[in-house]
Amino acid sequence: HVQLVESGGGSAQAGGSLRLSCTASGSDNNRACTAWFRQVPGKEREAVANIYSGTQLVDYADSVKGRFTISEGSLKNTVDLQMKNLNFDDSAMYYCALVQPLLGGRPCVVPVRQDDVRNWGQGTQVTVS
Repeated sequence: HVQLVESGGGSAQAGGSLRLSCTASGSDNNRACTAWFRQVPGKEREAVANIYSGTQLVDYADSVKGRFTISEGSLKNTVDLQMKNLNFDDSAMYYCALVQPLLGGRPCVVPVRQDDVRNWGQGTQVTVS
């Protein structure tokens, strides 16, 4: 059973940067996508970035393209989300998730179907002021 733990959330000023990390523990022998989602109260959880394990195959939501970068971290079993040029709309609870790769095409895309999510982390809050 895989557990996901997010870290790095907090407060930033508009125009500033934050870096989130997602660390996976436990075993999952199947290759997976790791996606970052975010959610604000009253709205659906939306994926903002997705990466296929062991590759540089990534995808982003239009709202974060050019500002957010998802990458596999320097520590084993981590996936980072570097967020730059933050704006007020980026304030949300951020979650990482393991996602079943799609077959026949790009394996890890945005948006992500929630039925394809295997595991969720507990979330980390990002507040931009």
